[in-house]
Amino acid sequence: MPFATLNGIKLHYQLDGDAALPVLVLSNSLGTSLAMWDPQIPELSKHFRVLRYDTRGHGQSEVTPGPYTIAQLGSDVIALLDQLDIKQAHFCGLSMGGSTFMWLAVNHPQRVTKLILCNTGAKIGTPDAWNSRIDTVRRDGLSAIAAAVVSRWLTPEYAEQHPEQVQALTAMLLATPAEGYAGACAAVRDNDLREAIAGIRAPTLVIAGSGDVPTPPADAQFMRATIPGALYVEFDAAHISNQQQPRAFTQAVVQFLTEAS
Repeated sequence: MPFATLNGIKLHYQLDGDAALPVLVLSNSLGTSLAMWDPQIPELSKHFRVLRYDTRGHGQSEVTPGPYTIAQLGSDVIALLDQLDIKQAHFCGLSMGGSTFMWLAVNHPQRVTKLILCNTGAKIGTPDAWNSRIDTVRRDGLSAIAAAVVSRWLTPEYAEQHPEQVQALTAMLLATPAEGYAGACAAVRDNDLREAIAGIRAPTLVIAGSGDVPTPPADAQFMRATIPGALYVEFDAAHISNQQQPRAFTQAVVQFLTEAS
């Protein structure tokens, strides 16, 4: 399990696929780890050198005291790319990962070949809701919110039919350090790129879930309308669409990244 020491922390990452292939960087959502992308790796690694990492405070990456910022999380990615000598790549991020890669496309456009923004928004949620969640997690731990959070990751019908998947995602959330989770909540709370994303020049695909409550299709449609030339696809899924619709999700990613701009 490789780790990179950067920006004063140890960041856990994983590489799959032939080193000669174009690089695709994947970024996890709040409360998950790089393992959230497991359903995509067999197919994506045929086409790309896939770089996954655990966001600061998540998975096996080091936990630093919060609050974090999206700029800080984006700077961690730039430092990782520099350490691995990756000049340019495709980027696909879900929820918080999408926020991170939006920031990256705005502030480091020369590093971004193509951009995929999944189940995310240029601004997500309200400060009051985020502060309430941060307070609960700091006081009572992630177990206090786990059932409510995971219930929004998959649609109710799908979750009922796939209890083992619900169990695995819940375990991933509960394994997230409370300090890292709360720090990342603050990063999402304070992030507002609604104006800045109009400056994104990379070819962009926006992926939405029709049953996504945290980042509803309206958020995705705003990004599609604001980012010049952005494409849009919507799946029958909730917030973690790559887990609920793995085949359709992976197919959309491969098609967008391999077709000529």
